[in-house]
Amino acid sequence: MRFVDEYRDADKARALSARIASLCEPGRAYQFMEVCGGHTHTIYKHGLEDYLPETVTMVHGPGCPVCVIPMGRVDDAIRIAEEPDVIMTSFGDMTRVPGGRGSFLDAAARGADIRMVYSPLDALKIARANPDRRVVFMAIGFETTAPSTAMTVLRAAAEDVRNFSVFCNHVRVIPAIQAILDSPGLRLDGFIGPGHVSTVIGCRPYEFIAGEYGKPLVVAGFEPLDILQSVYMLLLQLAEGRSEVENQYARVVPWAGNARALRAIGEVMEPRPSFEWRGLGFIAHSALRIREKYAAYDAERLFAVPGVRVADPKACQCGEVLKGVLKPWECKVFGTACTPETPIGTCMVSSEGACAAYYNFGRFSRQRVREATR
Repeated sequence: MRFVDEYRDADKARALSARIASLCEPGRAYQFMEVCGGHTHTIYKHGLEDYLPETVTMVHGPGCPVCVIPMGRVDDAIRIAEEPDVIMTSFGDMTRVPGGRGSFLDAAARGADIRMVYSPLDALKIARANPDRRVVFMAIGFETTAPSTAMTVLRAAAEDVRNFSVFCNHVRVIPAIQAILDSPGLRLDGFIGPGHVSTVIGCRPYEFIAGEYGKPLVVAGFEPLDILQSVYMLLLQLAEGRSEVENQYARVVPWAGNARALRAIGEVMEPRPSFEWRGLGFIAHSALRIREKYAAYDAERLFAVPGVRVADPKACQCGEVLKGVLKPWECKVFGTACTPETPIGTCMVSSEGACAAYYNFGRFSRQRVREATR
């Protein structure tokens, strides 16, 4: 398959592996954070750890948009869904995320009308078909999905669809990375930048990471050779004493981003003063909200949202996983009480979650680590 098979060539992977090993300084250990959960799944689905020297460790970051939603926001959304005449719409993986009062699926079992959609335009279509109901779209995701939400609000306004609104939970990747960089005791040598987000924001916003923190970053694609080449590019920068932002995913990501998408976001949304992230706490300007101009489409203004804070289950260490402090298998409940069928934390729920990646693809890697530490 074009643009897939050529990025999964085993001979090229072995050649890249040799070049990566040749750049590793003897006696030095390297830690690179892949910010995006899609990269985590590629690493473990395709066994890329086997192509990396033991001195190169991949650390998982907070790039799963479902995983970072705090439990209190889920409870707020459920409270809206339980209002009379409300139809709550959501992406599929969000329906299983646990809050303090259960998940969307639990709320649906109690009688709430909650429907899975594939895009916010599907939610707008439901609003048109049900003029006597109030239809709310549970908007989540990084800058990747924010443009589609913004464009849907603009279309609803143009068509004067008054029974449609958005419960906005869009988050921004740059403040999250900065919060990680400012975390005490976290040692990272570089970043593999998120490919999907970068198709919207471009590469320029990452330049402060190289300039102010001295950490190289390579925006990467999602195929095995993409990630191996990105690791090679990071190691080459370190070997040459450079700290720059580079774009490995140039076939998709424009350096300056998608101007039209950014204009749509800027028209409809603005940064929140602060937003709570699961595992990272409150981060300034790290999320988006609907502008006053489009208040008629903002569910937080139209409904009484409690804004409660709910502590994560004590057994769940999803926060430490999101910060890269723990590997998923080091969590006390991983693979026992917490599985994809019975998730305790969001990292096990989402298809992009690090715990789900380990559970589905990382068993052999986990076994190697255990044997090496005996």
